[in-house]
Amino acid sequence: MKIVVLGSGVVGVTTAWFLTQQGHEVEVIDRQPDVAMETSHANAGEISPGYATPWAAPGIPMKALKWMFQRHAPLVLHARLDPTMWKWMGMMLGNCNSARYEINKGRMVRVAEYSRDVLKQLRADLGLNYDHRTQGTLEVVRNQKSLDGLAKDTAILERYGVPFEMLDRDGCVAAEPGLAKVKEKIVGGLRLPGDETGDCLMFTRALAEKCKAAGVVFRHNTSIASIEQDGGRITGVRTTDGTITADSYVVTLGSYAPFLLKPLGIEVPIYPIKGYSITVPVTNPEFAPQSTIMDEAHKVAITRLGDRIRVAGMAELAGHDLSLQQRRRETIEHVYRDLFPYAGPQETGEFWTGLRAMTPDSVPVLGPSKYSNLYLNVGHGTLGWTMSCGSAQVLADVISGKVPAIDMEGLTVARFGGTVSQGAGRPASAAFPSPAFNNKA
Repeated sequence: MKIVVLGSGVVGVTTAWFLTQQGHEVEVIDRQPDVAMETSHANAGEISPGYATPWAAPGIPMKALKWMFQRHAPLVLHARLDPTMWKWMGMMLGNCNSARYEINKGRMVRVAEYSRDVLKQLRADLGLNYDHRTQGTLEVVRNQKSLDGLAKDTAILERYGVPFEMLDRDGCVAAEPGLAKVKEKIVGGLRLPGDETGDCLMFTRALAEKCKAAGVVFRHNTSIASIEQDGGRITGVRTTDGTITADSYVVTLGSYAPFLLKPLGIEVPIYPIKGYSITVPVTNPEFAPQSTIMDEAHKVAITRLGDRIRVAGMAELAGHDLSLQQRRRETIEHVYRDLFPYAGPQETGEFWTGLRAMTPDSVPVLGPSKYSNLYLNVGHGTLGWTMSCGSAQVLADVISGKVPAIDMEGLTVARFGGTVSQGAGRPASAAFPSPAFNNKA
């Protein structure tokens, strides 16, 4: 079967790989000149199933109000006459309760844990090198109240069998010796030894080469104007290179997916959450991080990638604006300087921004749509790198008529009230949720 994948970020390229491994003829379309040129380009570098946590959580509305008056706040909200943004925020607020938090976190962990295992197998099979390390994530906490508040997260981690360690100050330094000179700034932390790190750009480019060798065609510098449909099926994709046709189609376009899906009558509540990063050279390895350190207070991740350090974070609601804001850089540099002041010169770091495709419950949208030959792999938020391999394998299985290795309950567009086609590609025994299930319940 010929399948067209729309988008060549890490989600699109992994989708192409797993589809071609199941015998399909695959073509990838992207407006950029190469793969991983947008959100996958310079992200935090975390492969962190243990840190799969919904943004919508009890207490977040009050925290957001406090952040509005902080110079180095993790969240920045621009007042915009944007009905889509306000509707999305309303849906997110509807998820800020304990019951929804537990459901959403469980769904996220399900996908993320499976994805990490798929990535490990893929790395072993293909021998991919992407500056990866397997030394876990350390979330450092600056006050006792916040440390005590991690109890709800660890309870869910225990339920899903995710390994973790609660550490005191000295335990954090033992895990990350580069923190020794600033240890008085933290009281303890949560270590997730099963997490990994790696350069998403390097990985995506390496896997794209494997895809090409396996016969995948990449059509770059090609903008997508619309998806055409007739009689409940997609008939083609209209592009600057003409109309491209296939048997089935997969949307992996991140925060741009709603522009193509809405005219088809598919409402996927995805909003772009702008993030920033700097990439700093390591000049003093003994004072540098060994893996990923997440600053719980500022929601900024500091990750070791070979001889570089990636410092990434921020959540800015500014639509699809990709301008680089110096004030956001100052916040990222502040956290980096505060925890690793001697590791490398932040002023020479490459400054970057990208848009994460976030759903109001932080759970991705995977699987079939209302059209029998259109599939979705979108809405991974800050965990696109973490969830990419598992999401791609799941989607390839669904399209190929196989039963996915993980339960699809709560992962399809049906949770937002959308319909799911009962047509081609759906394995008879797969457990897709009822269209009646609604995320607001």
